[in-house]
Amino acid sequence: VQLQASGGGLVQAGGSLRLSCAASGRTFSSYHMGWFRQAPGKEREFVVAPTWNGMRTYFADSVKGRFTISRDNAKNTVYLQINSLKPEDTAVYYCAATTGYVSDSKSSFNYNYWGQGTQVTVSS
Repeated sequence: VQLQASGGGLVQAGGSLRLSCAASGRTFSSYHMGWFRQAPGKEREFVVAPTWNGMRTYFADSVKGRFTISRDNAKNTVYLQINSLKPEDTAVYYCAATTGYVSDSKSSFNYNYWGQGTQVTVSS
């Protein structure tokens, strides 16, 4: 599985971006996908992901109400819609995937495949 993230850029606070993550493979619909980010000097942190059964979505507290995850299985792509951007959202954003069962969608250790990351920079 190969993941290609895109859509990052430099935006002003309050702006929006839509990040995309295109995945290879014929069984994309079975991939469990999530988004993480890493700010300068900080560890990678969870952003958003659905539960393995898709019944609910987990959000980091800092992004609730502003970030949305969605996917288009026909396009082998998962999206991260980011609204009301804040300077503290500045980070490299990574999409992640796994093809197995995920007991905890918020843990990076449960993902086998990672994209290269896309930089989001928010100016104040």
